[in-house]
Amino acid sequence: MSKLVNNLIRDGYLKSDAIIDALEHIRRVEFVPKDLELEVDADVALPIGYGQTISQPLVVAIMLELLDPQKGQKILDVGSGSGWTTALLSYVVGPEGKVIAVDIIDALSKFGRTNADKFGFVEKGIAEFHNADGSKGFPAQAPYDRILVSASANDEIPQALKDQLKIGGKMVIPYRNSIIYLEKESADKFYKEEFPGFTFVPFVIN
Repeated sequence: MSKLVNNLIRDGYLKSDAIIDALEHIRRVEFVPKDLELEVDADVALPIGYGQTISQPLVVAIMLELLDPQKGQKILDVGSGSGWTTALLSYVVGPEGKVIAVDIIDALSKFGRTNADKFGFVEKGIAEFHNADGSKGFPAQAPYDRILVSASANDEIPQALKDQLKIGGKMVIPYRNSIIYLEKESADKFYKEEFPGFTFVPFVIN
């Protein structure tokens, strides 16, 4: 087990066997530019170009534990960037599941697709990558069991994302300097928890 993953377990951030297993098998080094490969074990966000980053492993661990992905689910990954979270989610949902990755920056969508397919997730049909405005979700594949968002919504949580979440589904989304957990109880009712003290790149919107 890597030192980084071991530390996240020791400090109580990683608890789920499925997520721990994914982080062990889907190594972060496969998702960063070549010149940053020696820095992948540092628990910090790293630049991937276009003003975007691959998230800090601690933050990814917290968000994935809140999201609680399960085998066979359909998940929307908004702001997929390097493809790391898409690949982690693809590993968890397995061959019966589906992960729809959306990024507004075309070059990053292609970068993420290439990285995720190092593990065969695109070829196997588990992951799909789309160049699109994540604030609008991806209605063609809705509804979703889970929605993960990796960029901060500074005005309000996009209604399209709420609409595309299944009843009983869960969404984890940065809002300003907090991580927001939403669970959809009915068509217009959500259970909400807020976890402050984080920093994210903002949503890029057309």
